[in-house]
Amino acid sequence: MSIIKKISNMPLYLLAIILLVFTGLPYFLMINSSLKSQLEFMTSPWSLPNFFTFENYSKVLSSEFLRYFGNSLIVAVISVILVIIVSAMASYPLARIKFKLNRPLFILFMIGMMIPIHTTLIPIYLLTINLGLYDTIWGLIGPYVAFAIPVSVVIFTQFLQDIPTELEESAKIDGCGQFRLFWKILFPLLKPAVATVAIYNFIHIWNEFVFALVLTNSKENFTLPLGLRDFYGEFSVNVPGIMAALTLGSLPLLLVYFVAQEKIVKGIAAGSVKG
Repeated sequence: MSIIKKISNMPLYLLAIILLVFTGLPYFLMINSSLKSQLEFMTSPWSLPNFFTFENYSKVLSSEFLRYFGNSLIVAVISVILVIIVSAMASYPLARIKFKLNRPLFILFMIGMMIPIHTTLIPIYLLTINLGLYDTIWGLIGPYVAFAIPVSVVIFTQFLQDIPTELEESAKIDGCGQFRLFWKILFPLLKPAVATVAIYNFIHIWNEFVFALVLTNSKENFTLPLGLRDFYGEFSVNVPGIMAALTLGSLPLLLVYFVAQEKIVKGIAAGSVKG
């Protein structure tokens, strides 16, 4: 029986291997290119390095890379924390409290997921200037949080609906208030959803380029996607240097994902929209 089951699962294993090759090959080529000199990359871009060189990494670390890295880290971490707090609190009444505007409000959040970012650039640019936050990393946090809230609320709401109401009823009998009920009882049960929301939004914010380009002007406030332009010369492009910077820049994403991947899978399965 076990042999038959393994044979029947062969197409799934084959598909998993194909997906692994397609997703892992670009990352392998990125690391492979980062260990080459500029000349070797130009002469043989697809081959393995004749000798490994870490000169590209030393150049990246001696440049403004760490400043850009720090700016992206500050903006991403603060934005994700705010998104989790606001979205989790907004999802509680949508999932647990019955009122007339419950469904329309939930649909409104879903509509917010479909708003194109580019249509909001001019009003957000003017608002940022009026608030005195233009050309600061703090001016990026507001748009990042605003655009991350809709999808985060949907995930939290769907996940909360799967938690039995008996837990809340028991807590209310013991005299637990709404605020304490949510943060002490329900929120600890949302760890898979929190991991899903955190990783999903962290990746998006970490790689975001458009708002950073429009709302910042000086190099000391550039985030990592903008800072990578330093490796573009007037007449040439330092491809191995860019690959080294991309490799270093992707490490936080890989680290966080590998640590929380199990909770992410559970969160996506539990927080999926029901039919």
